Amino acid sequence: MGHGIALVMAKAGHEVCLSDPHQASRDTAIQRIKSSLQDMGTSSRDTADAVARVTICETVKEAVRDSSFVFEAAPEKLPLKQKLFAEIEQFAPPDCVLASNTSVIQISLIMKELNSRHRALGTHWWNPPHMIPLVEVIRTEWTDDGVVDQMMSLLADAEKTPVRVEKDVPGFIGNRLQHALWREAISLVENGICDAESVDTVVKASFGRRLAVLGPLENADLVGTDLTLDIHENVLFDLESRKGPSPYLQKIVEDGRLGMKSGSGLRDWTEAEASAVGARVPAFLKKLGSILNT
Repeated sequence: MGHGIALVMAKAGHEVCLSDPHQASRDTAIQRIKSSLQDMGTSSRDTADAVARVTICETVKEAVRDSSFVFEAAPEKLPLKQKLFAEIEQFAPPDCVLASNTSVIQISLIMKELNSRHRALGTHWWNPPHMIPLVEVIRTEWTDDGVVDQMMSLLADAEKTPVRVEKDVPGFIGNRLQHALWREAISLVENGICDAESVDTVVKASFGRRLAVLGPLENADLVGTDLTLDIHENVLFDLESRKGPSPYLQKIVEDGRLGMKSGSGLRDWTEAEASAVGARVPAFLKKLGSILNT
C-alpha cells in the first residue's frame, strides 16, 4: 500500500519521503512505483517526473521531519501502529496531519495515546491505492474539523474520491458493506445451498456488473422503497446474522487452506489460476477507469 500512496501523491506534484523498516522494500520501492505507473498507462515523461519527487528514507525521523501530511501504512497490528505514531508525533512538525491507513481498526484506538490527537485521523485507501479512486477519511471524537477539510482537499486535488466517515466504527463504510456480503457468501456454501464458484459467478454475472455505476441505495430508490421494504420483509429473516466468524471459515483456516497462497481455501486454485486472477484485477480496473472517464 505504501508505494501506491506515495505514487499518487508524487504524481499529483507533491514531494514525497517514503520509508520502510525493511531494506529490501526500500531498495525496490522506486522500481515498484515505476512499474505501477507504467501499468496505469502513464507516459514516460510523467513517470520520470513523479519518480523524481520520491525520496527513500531509512528512518521514520528522516521521513517525517519536514512533512505536512504523514500516511502510515503498516500491517494491521494495533500495537505496531500505536508505536509508530508515538515515534511520528515525536519527530513530525506540530502542524503536520497524521493519518493511519487501516482497513478495519478504529482510528481512536490507534491514536488514543497521542498528545496531539486533534490532528490525527484515518485514511482508508483501497488496494491497489493508485487504481481505486476511493479513500475513506475517518474522523475521531478529537479530530479538528479543519484537519478533515485539509485531508479532503489534498485527496481531491490528487484526483482521488474522498468520503467523510463521521463516526469511527470498525470497518468504516466500505468494509462493513463488503464483509456483510462475504458473511452471507460463506454461509451459502457452509449450508450447502451452492458451491463457492457459484457464489462468485452470481455476483460477477448479475448485480456486480452494475455496482460501479449504481450504488445499493440508488438501486433501492430506483426500484422503489416500497418494493425494497416488501423484499426485506420476505428475506432478511433468513440471512446469516451470527456475530462472530463462521465455524466453517475457522475450520478451513485450521486445516491450512489459506486461499491462493496455499492452493486451496474456499475454492481450489492452481498456480496458473491464481496468477490469472491477480492479473485480471488491475487490467479490469484500468479498462473500467478509461470507460468511466470518457
